[in-house]
Amino acid sequence: MTALDAAALRRRFPALARTGGDGLPVIYADAPGGSQVPETVIEAIAAHLRSGISNTHGAFTASEETDALIADARRAASDVTGADPGEIVFGPNSTTLLLHLSRSFGRTLRPGDEVVVTTLDHDANVRPWVLAAEDAGAIVRWVDVRDHDVTLDLDSFDAALNDKTRLVAFTLASNAVGTIPPAAELIRRVHDVGALAAVDGVHFAQHRALDLHALDADILACSPYKFFGPHLGVLSVRRELLDTWTPYKLRPAPDEAPDRWETGTQNHEGLAGLTAAVEYLADVGRTYGAVDTGDDRRAAVVAGFDAIGTHERGLSGRFLRGVNDLPNVRLWGVPDVDRLDERTPTFAVRVNDQDPLKTATELARRGIYVWDGHYYAITVMERLGLLDSGGAVRIGFCHYHSADDVDRVLDALADLT
Repeated sequence: MTALDAAALRRRFPALARTGGDGLPVIYADAPGGSQVPETVIEAIAAHLRSGISNTHGAFTASEETDALIADARRAASDVTGADPGEIVFGPNSTTLLLHLSRSFGRTLRPGDEVVVTTLDHDANVRPWVLAAEDAGAIVRWVDVRDHDVTLDLDSFDAALNDKTRLVAFTLASNAVGTIPPAAELIRRVHDVGALAAVDGVHFAQHRALDLHALDADILACSPYKFFGPHLGVLSVRRELLDTWTPYKLRPAPDEAPDRWETGTQNHEGLAGLTAAVEYLADVGRTYGAVDTGDDRRAAVVAGFDAIGTHERGLSGRFLRGVNDLPNVRLWGVPDVDRLDERTPTFAVRVNDQDPLKTATELARRGIYVWDGHYYAITVMERLGLLDSGGAVRIGFCHYHSADDVDRVLDALADLT
């Protein structure tokens, strides 16, 4: 594998040329909230709009081109999620898609059935299933996290499962503290009690390759705007569920899956950008991957994420070594440099007793963009006792960041009191 050249890749992202008042490049350390996009994605979106747009299934060329664009996007989403094209559902965002799907899942529940969610998750993979359970008179059970490293408590996970469990929802990576749970093992335990596994891959998809079938998951959500594409949502759902669950839809909508799960006109220009984003990831794999993937785009995407993961583990280790030496900064999440496979380069911190908004504001003055608050991971912020006092400061890196970026952030944190 060739070492990933972050400087070369940065030049493909127009937004990363932005500079602050000091003339230094802005550091978009807000990557968990959404990535920047390469020029090829921008051009793909613009090219579709320039070419003359049309809705689907018309008897003329522009409409036929839209049909082909959607088919291309399904194949691209398949290559990034490991699902089959017929298991791909598009929508405006993952939250909307999960709310839509959970409403249909709720029709399968009976009073006394049980649904399991975790305190680690973004609310998008909590509240939809909780609402479905409440509407059906089902019981909701919660999985806790461990205090010292904010990882899932596996004893709590096992205690929540029984023969009444119908669905378990958990994240592949925490958008708040970066924790990566042992997903394949958790899904095996879920299936052992006959339940469905709904996994949130939104944050994970920026850092590691997704694979619906290798994980043996039933439902997988992700969002292209987290992996260098436009604002869209993608659900990968086991085909049997798409065929047997009954969607809430309009009468003219298609009756065949996966189309019957998509409400209204899709964001066609966004789908063009999605395909370009997947092509970008494949190009990273072809350039920096350890093997020749040839014309196999899925293999190239996986190779790209292998290279991305190696680079990002270096960033994570550098940040952890630095932040652990800062007496004015407290970190929540996996703190150990020998456990980098258990986290993404996303870090929740506080500077002394400073309000997180003030910290974020001070960092912004130094050209470092970060988030403060709860970032919709409400339950974990409650669990850590942070929610009522402003949450935390979230610092997130991805593959286009460099060691120099990490050092600038650490130096800025050291200066804050």
